[in-house]
Amino acid sequence: MKIFAYALREFDEKEFFDYYSKEYSCEYGYTTAYPSPENVELARGYDAISCTPCDLNADMLDRFYEVGIRFIATRSIGVDHIDLAHAKELGIGVCHVSYAPETVADYAIMLMLMCCRNICHILERSRVQDYTLKGKMGKDICDCTVGVIGTGQIGKTVIKHLSTFGCRILAYDLYPNEECAAMAEYVPLEELYTQSDIITLHAPSTSDNYHMLNASAFAQMKEDVIIINTARGALIDTEDLIAAIESGKIGHAALDVLEHEDGLYYINRMGDVIENRQMAILRSFPNVILSPHTAFYTEKVVRDMAYKSIKGVHDMMNHVENPLIIL
Repeated sequence: MKIFAYALREFDEKEFFDYYSKEYSCEYGYTTAYPSPENVELARGYDAISCTPCDLNADMLDRFYEVGIRFIATRSIGVDHIDLAHAKELGIGVCHVSYAPETVADYAIMLMLMCCRNICHILERSRVQDYTLKGKMGKDICDCTVGVIGTGQIGKTVIKHLSTFGCRILAYDLYPNEECAAMAEYVPLEELYTQSDIITLHAPSTSDNYHMLNASAFAQMKEDVIIINTARGALIDTEDLIAAIESGKIGHAALDVLEHEDGLYYINRMGDVIENRQMAILRSFPNVILSPHTAFYTEKVVRDMAYKSIKGVHDMMNHVENPLIIL
């Protein structure tokens, strides 16, 4: 079994790839660069590639197929960066990873608390030694109604952990489950919009929910609503989000993910002029928190990503049943 890993981080992922490749008698090569037409040739002679979210469109899949790649293991939960329909046409197997939901769930709750307590504003004023209280008043999360969109493993964990804070919790999912129903009230999406003080997204990115938070959705929400997104940037229409912040409809937004973040996050762009006007505008707002897609980032998760990528390729090649195999 031979795997070529793209965008492999030497400072954290490599030690786990070294360890688990030995466990599975796997030969692996790597580059720290993201896959591109210019470096596809690096994968020649390998059975599979491992990657993080990047643009694996039909053209890229064709290029990898031509050099002999028959399996793709993405080191992410989401697979929206891969043209799955074309991969299926080519007969390329695809697997993804899973990891402990507490990691992202607790990060989302941390962002909620930061917004509720105006922590960024407080810290900015503290840096210039302004220790006065005026303009720093927050609100208690226990007095808020929190709307959770998406009640899969991460959304369910958010609800479970939030339930100890004493806040009212509303939930929306196409497939409600009994465990969440015991802790939260499932309501139609429109009702969640109109009643929630905080709305947190935990849904996958699909063509059906593309830009689900748009001008129409924001218009239905409470004044001063807090928006949290640790899922996928494409769930929010960024232009409409900016307009809702400028109008005062949105009180705070905390975004760990952003539209068009490919080729931006996980790269040192210090000193660069970044061609992303939406990001520049969002960064200018004092009531917006942008973190660079780091909600997942703990030692336990990085270990799981390496292990499950290698195991996923092993299981695909050996026709072993594995719930993380998509194709």
